[in-house]
Amino acid sequence: MNYIDPFHTLSHPTAIQTTLPATALFCKFDPSGRFLATGRHNGAAEIWDLETKNEIRCLDGHVKPVTSVDWSRNSRYLLTSSKDWNIVVWDLASPYDPPQRHNTLRFDAPVVSASFHPKNSRIILALLTTGEAYLCDSRKASKSRTQLKEVVEGERGGGDGGSSRRSYITTARFDPSGKHIFIGTSNGTLLVFRTRTKTMIARHKISGANVMKGLEFTKCGRRLVTNSSDRTLRQFTVPSYAHLEGNSSSSLPSPQNCVPSPPSSTSPSPQDIWEQDLEPTHRFNDPINKTAWHTMSYSPDGEWLAGGAADSAAHKVYIWDLSNDGLFVSALDGGREPLTHLHWHPKKSIIGSTTNLGNVHIWHCPNPERWGAFAGGFEEVDENVEYEERESEFDIVSTSLLPISLLPSTFLENERITQLIAETRIQEDEAVILERKMKAEEEDVDIDSFVVATSPPISGGLAGPVTRDQSVTSDRGPTPALVNGTTNTNGNGHHPMDTKPNGTLAAGDDNKMLVDTNSNSTVDPDTLWAEEDPDDDVPGGWRMRVLMEDEEDE
Repeated sequence: MNYIDPFHTLSHPTAIQTTLPATALFCKFDPSGRFLATGRHNGAAEIWDLETKNEIRCLDGHVKPVTSVDWSRNSRYLLTSSKDWNIVVWDLASPYDPPQRHNTLRFDAPVVSASFHPKNSRIILALLTTGEAYLCDSRKASKSRTQLKEVVEGERGGGDGGSSRRSYITTARFDPSGKHIFIGTSNGTLLVFRTRTKTMIARHKISGANVMKGLEFTKCGRRLVTNSSDRTLRQFTVPSYAHLEGNSSSSLPSPQNCVPSPPSSTSPSPQDIWEQDLEPTHRFNDPINKTAWHTMSYSPDGEWLAGGAADSAAHKVYIWDLSNDGLFVSALDGGREPLTHLHWHPKKSIIGSTTNLGNVHIWHCPNPERWGAFAGGFEEVDENVEYEERESEFDIVSTSLLPISLLPSTFLENERITQLIAETRIQEDEAVILERKMKAEEEDVDIDSFVVATSPPISGGLAGPVTRDQSVTSDRGPTPALVNGTTNTNGNGHHPMDTKPNGTLAAGDDNKMLVDTNSNSTVDPDTLWAEEDPDDDVPGGWRMRVLMEDEEDE
């Protein structure tokens, strides 16, 4: 989990730092904040290094325009969806260029958008142009492709009698925890599904929303902003759905008796769905120009909201201060090229906005240089001022700077001693620098790869290190927990989890889980389900190979 420094407050960007000629339709920063992925009209996706402002990867895997991209939680895998009915998952740890395809999903219609599960890249949410949403699980033990259907009146026992009354799905997103899937429809309704059971648990009607065009969560998942066809952005406080779940956090069994419940095979009845109208805490719009919105994005700390205006004659980014009751702060002007998409950097006050010509503007907040902070006796001036030297101002030589061998018995103020000291210092500095360079040349330097900065492992997740109070279950069975460096057994040479008293977990059971063998704390079954059969996207566990083109002989 990425934590925001509470002593470092983020401001909003104010100026364009650079422009990338990416010929892109949209852009998205990776979780580490170092890379930027773009999708192109020719079916290719590109990865840009924000430090060098250069393209470092080109992923050419589609024959029609790319519709969305998404990063895995530690940036190893990149997902691209396209109008060619395919979703491709790329492994950026591959030493080849372009990287190898890690997985490909084929559908029966063009794909509007797709995204990874926040805790496991083997779980993918896809939305098609036909208004159908699918949850695709590529894990071996639970491989499936489930369509998420709205429960309506007239539907009995999971039948399809109410299919004609279902709303057209226009947008779908995981919440930051991955426990729920939020779906926006064409009639201004927000549907909520539980990810593990793939069942609908709530329906929220948003008054005046009409067609839902987009959803965006804050990093903590407590707030949600929606974009609808009535040209208004609405912010909501996300309700709690603990009372709708059979195994809520207050009634979960202990880890020793925790068994994952299988997904429900039947749809819930309409009486089981929580129906509630949501009232927004804030509404954001342009009352003068009545401008619609292409997209919106929260700042990393959730204190700012950026909205990309659908203005056909200008590139406008509107900024609101959520910490100040949603006060409108500024409208950033990016020139004559209309805006098509924007995304806020996951850690800094940086925004990437895409123009209709494919250029990507990188907005930042310039910090003024305050040289007076380094020396209190100096003043900062706006322009160069000719300085008049006073008589004998720089003629006094400090005796503390003189080497012992050059220090005369009586202090002499002459230019020869000053010049000799300066020459000696220069010679000593050159010798030290030369010695340092010689040592650096002797060291082995890895020019083939570099380590990608990733977020720290999630506490209790399978991607983190195994502590002595934890037990990790792999494909070969559970690994015994270590206590004081030894294997904790039950006295007969078997691990306590090998037996199955009272229906508890055994070594050969399916749907194995990560449990704390020495703790009586409750366990979230949704988190355990998501972390079963984890991917290889571990923090610091992979490298992206740097490929350098050979220089052509002139």
